[in-house]
Amino acid sequence: MNTTTLEKLRKLKFTGMYNAFKANLENGKAEEYTSDQMLALLVDAEYDYRMNKRIGSLIINARFRYKASIEEMNYHPDRNIDRNFIQRLADCTFISRAENILITGSTGCGKSYLATALGFNACEKGYRAMYMSITKLFPKLKMAKADGTYIKEIAKIERMNLVIFDDFGIHPLDAQSRAILMEVIEDIHGKTSMIFTSQLPVNKWFEVIGERTIADAILDRITPEAHRIEIEGESMRKRRSRKDDYDY
Repeated sequence: MNTTTLEKLRKLKFTGMYNAFKANLENGKAEEYTSDQMLALLVDAEYDYRMNKRIGSLIINARFRYKASIEEMNYHPDRNIDRNFIQRLADCTFISRAENILITGSTGCGKSYLATALGFNACEKGYRAMYMSITKLFPKLKMAKADGTYIKEIAKIERMNLVIFDDFGIHPLDAQSRAILMEVIEDIHGKTSMIFTSQLPVNKWFEVIGERTIADAILDRITPEAHRIEIEGESMRKRRSRKDDYDY
C-alpha cells in the first residue's frame, strides 16, 4: 500500500509529500505518528517545498548580479548606515506601500550590495523583483523599440513588485533614454517600489536627466517621501584589498 501511495504522490507531483513520506518509511518513523500528525507533516513538507521552489524561481528571474544578504551588511560607524533603519526596510513593508528607496554614495561603498540584499529579501517574502543596470537598460530597451519587442519588455517591468535601477547617473541621458525612463517610471509609479543607486547625490540627478520638463516629471515621481540612504566612507573593495575585517 505504501508503494502505491508513493507512486500516486509522484504522479500527482506532490514532491514535498513524496520525499517526506518516503524518508519516514525508510527510517522507520512513519508508525510513530498518528494519522493527524502524519497528515500535518506531509502538508508542511509540501508547503515548504513549493514555497522554496517559488522563492528560487523569483530569485532566478530577478537576475541579480550577485548574491547579497542583509545579515552580512557591515554597519561600521564611518559608513553612516543605520542598522535599525535597514532592518525595518528588510521587512519589505515598503513594497506593499509602493515606496521608493534612493541609495547614494561613492564608487564601491556597497550601494549595489544593499539594494540587492533588499531585493533578495523581497523574493524570499514572495515579491516579484527585477534588477537592472542602467547602463544596460537603455540599450536593451532601445533595441526592443527597433525590433518590435518594446511593449513586451515594458510589460515585464510592470508586473514587478520591486524594480532596482542600479548605477543611475553614470552618464547624462540622451533624448531617447529620457523618454524611455519617463515611460517606465510613469507606468510603474504608485504601483511598484523602486530602488535607485547612484554615485551622485540626489540633488545632481536633475542635471543628469536633462530637459527641465521631463526631469521635473521623473523626479516628482521618484523622490517625494522616498527613503534615502547616503552611504559614506571609502570603497569597500579597497578595504578588502588591505585585508581589513570588513564585509559589505
